[in-house]
Amino acid sequence: MPTPTVLPSKTPNDAWNSTAERVVRGILCLIVAVLALVPATGANARTTRTSIGAGITGPSSLHASVYARGLAHVAALAEDADGNVWAATATGSTDAADGVYVIEAGGTPRLVIDDVDAPLGLVWLDNALYVARHAGIEEYSGYDGTSFAEHHAVLTLPDDVGLVSGLVVGADGRLVTGVSAPCDACTPTSPWSAAIVSVGTDGSDPHVIVRDVRAAVGFAVLPETGELLATMNQRDGLGARTPGDWLAIVAAGQSWGFPDCYGQGGTACAGVPAPVATLDKHAAVSGVAVVDGQLGSQVGTGAAVVEWMTGAVQLVRLRTTAHGYSATTTQFLSGFEHPSPVLVTSTGALLVGDWGRGRIVKVAASAG
Repeated sequence: MPTPTVLPSKTPNDAWNSTAERVVRGILCLIVAVLALVPATGANARTTRTSIGAGITGPSSLHASVYARGLAHVAALAEDADGNVWAATATGSTDAADGVYVIEAGGTPRLVIDDVDAPLGLVWLDNALYVARHAGIEEYSGYDGTSFAEHHAVLTLPDDVGLVSGLVVGADGRLVTGVSAPCDACTPTSPWSAAIVSVGTDGSDPHVIVRDVRAAVGFAVLPETGELLATMNQRDGLGARTPGDWLAIVAAGQSWGFPDCYGQGGTACAGVPAPVATLDKHAAVSGVAVVDGQLGSQVGTGAAVVEWMTGAVQLVRLRTTAHGYSATTTQFLSGFEHPSPVLVTSTGALLVGDWGRGRIVKVAASAG
């Protein structure tokens, strides 16, 4: 494949090198969402929250149910052109028995790919399934309803760069993924670490587009502007100075200052962009997805951001300002045990993978 090109860079991170939180925190530091960046529409941030089913608390206008079980450590979700949901499981260890499953018509998950380690991102495009996995991205094609006829590497990185996590098709049609730093607060030696990377679906022109991000774990594209949203796990070990995790709009050429800048201001953060929303401390933010009215007027438009450590999904409503965006963040859903991936389906339902319970929860507008 072509020799990787790296734009001016630097790098660090920690991903999921040790504890469960690392697996979620670093690059999901254990695995890594509800979005909305489009100018906020209606929806009152102070909606009534109650039990909505499946042990989940959320807006009274919604209903939650168990979509699938038996997916220990569900870490990524995607939907194919036929409306089938695909789920990847990942324990956080690169030598574990991870896999990718298909769930047809909401039935029992069926294992399709069993030779993949740490699959933390899935996306379907042009009848091919792309899987972000340890040290790279794989393309699987020729699915016949049972298995894939072939697969090959689209992106291959050094083994020590950190965890590859999250996957999205950018506005330019290229694949975008995050590569965590291999640590909590070091300066990485590889230019691929602590970065957001872009690569063509054919493996062409792989390069770093955003530098110095401890762990960019989840991604979504704003539908009206094409801007790229990313969830960022922040540094630990700072005591009272520990920052909250971030939801950010990222653009090519940016440096987010890791490890020196963690939002404290001053010289270390000079020239570093600001996030659009600050989430909870040690939250291990992972997935993010766009909700644009599919869940009814009480929810409205916003971004659902998953917090692995708190067991909650936060709703971030963005409004345009003269200087970019302002955000209002409220707790949207709670009751999960380590939620990680999130997906808005073609039918308008929100699926949240509960890594801790090995299930997928479906959240939809209540009938009537």
